Amino acid sequence: MKFEAPVTLLFDNDGTLLSSMDSVLRCWTAWAREYGISPEDFAAVELHGRPAADIVGDLLPAERVPEAVDRIGRLEIEDVARGGAVALPGTAALLAALPEGSWAVVTSATRELAEARLRAVGVEAPLLVAADDITRGKPDPEPYLLAARKLGADPARCVVFEDAPAGLEAGRRAGMGTVGLATTHPRDELRADVVVEHLGSVTAQVTASGVTVVAED
Repeated sequence: MKFEAPVTLLFDNDGTLLSSMDSVLRCWTAWAREYGISPEDFAAVELHGRPAADIVGDLLPAERVPEAVDRIGRLEIEDVARGGAVALPGTAALLAALPEGSWAVVTSATRELAEARLRAVGVEAPLLVAADDITRGKPDPEPYLLAARKLGADPARCVVFEDAPAGLEAGRRAGMGTVGLATTHPRDELRADVVVEHLGSVTAQVTASGVTVVAED
């Protein structure tokens, strides 16, 4: 599928630019044990593509949430140095082809955690919208609309790259084009304009009129 120029590219981070799934499972499993969360309750909660505060809020009373969110944040940041983030195929080549001001990273992670993971895989985002910047996380469209506003982009000319159903819903609700990446969820769970294996299936063509994106299913 081709998204004609000019388009602005908005990338989720975990599961899109990089993989931290092993780290996420390792840290959240340790966290759940610390807080006495039963395996059944823990398994019933969707971890991927949601802010930590929302996940913790599903599992603990409200008065325990702030401290528990800080704890999982510390565990995940400490785990980055243990190989907790690995670049996914196609990330480096696609980002290298994009001009300044044409893309941003929009993540459900905190800014500190997102920056640590991006540094670990050698990505320097020109704009990062993180959980700290918003009041409503994905699947609410707020994170993507904020990124578009900061870049001065028309939401209708933005394309969202996401691996999680919640993130794709956020992109659709923002009125943006969507590319689903089958890196963490089965294809039949991804509602998007087009679904690809990873960013290696996406190319960017830069012309005087802007960036055209081609995503090959």
